[in-house]
Amino acid sequence: MSTPPPPRYAAVRHLYLHIPFCARRCAYCDFNTYANLEHRIAAYVAALCDELAAWRALADPAPPLQRVARALMRADLPPTIFFGGGTPSLLPLSAFERILAASDALIPRQHAEITVECNPGTPLSRDYLAGLRSLGVNRISIGVQTLDDRILRVLGRTHTAADARAAYDAAVQAGFDRINVDFIFGLPGQTPESWLATLHTLVEWQVDHCSLYSLILEPSTPLAAQVTGGRITVPDDDDTGAMYEAALDILAAGGYTQYEISNWARRLPGDAARLVPANACHHNLAYWLNADYLGAGAGAHGHIPPYRTSHVLAVDDYIAAVREHGIPLADLVPLTGRDLFAETMFMGLRLNAGVSLAHIRERCGVALDAIAGETVAELVAAGLLERDAHAVRLTDRGRMFGNQVFAHFV
Repeated sequence: MSTPPPPRYAAVRHLYLHIPFCARRCAYCDFNTYANLEHRIAAYVAALCDELAAWRALADPAPPLQRVARALMRADLPPTIFFGGGTPSLLPLSAFERILAASDALIPRQHAEITVECNPGTPLSRDYLAGLRSLGVNRISIGVQTLDDRILRVLGRTHTAADARAAYDAAVQAGFDRINVDFIFGLPGQTPESWLATLHTLVEWQVDHCSLYSLILEPSTPLAAQVTGGRITVPDDDDTGAMYEAALDILAAGGYTQYEISNWARRLPGDAARLVPANACHHNLAYWLNADYLGAGAGAHGHIPPYRTSHVLAVDDYIAAVREHGIPLADLVPLTGRDLFAETMFMGLRLNAGVSLAHIRERCGVALDAIAGETVAELVAAGLLERDAHAVRLTDRGRMFGNQVFAHFV
């Protein structure tokens, strides 16, 4: 197996850990996940811990001060650790204990935001969640997707709407005060009326944070094949757009602040003085601010300037590569200054606060006008961007055509 040598790097404050196991693969999913491999969890966890140790050995012992995000946040982002998947909640508590002990050498957990993605189809008891809390996990993200049991079956999900509510209640009872729920709109059989009912239920739950994503039919998925074959239908673009606009109205009236195209946080006292609400997901903010981060685990991606990193995909290939090389890179892509600017722009424009002009200078070492002044002026004239003395951001119309705007900076 050919593996590029990993680079030395300045110590980072953000860590993504990929857990690729699922009890069953969902019909719409094209992530790097594998069903029926639970018997490989122990070996995988051991390899993941070994990879973290290998990254620690490559860290610069005296890194420069990281200034990314200061201009937007008025302070550095807190360090973050994010367990994504796959289904991290398939792991036993002993596995989390071992992984967090290994990650402490990179990012001590005491002051970090630590998120674990959870599937309501796995046993999310109060005791299990309290165990995660005792290990330092302080944020839970629950993949609800929809509260329509019929649609959940079409998607291949292993939970019901009642399971989702029970998981949320268990997380509250376990002491979590930062809980995210994920939903998808534009699903097969979903109507504007059923989506309105879901939004009102979400507001009734008073969750701390919610992420709402429009369904993307990835070509390689069973769901895409069913739609292409005419066996099921999905809402058209007009209905899907109306669903998004309904979310804007209902969540705003329900006490939520939209701070990114797909993300809302329940308003807290003091939020009016903040550019980003207190309940925001700080790990995802690191992505949107194009901050440095390590990715570890099978198929994980990372950003270690001047490189993007990606790992080998399959579970057993990953375990073998860790044993042989320590860090199982599949690819190491060098980034040019133009690449860094493009990523800073199209990621940062997802935020309602936009991209701070000071942030662009700090992150990219260049002023916005020096590299894209004419492009920004054209998009402002088209009503897709707005600009003031401090930042550039999408207009309401620009959010509806975000991908078209982003393409101007790629």
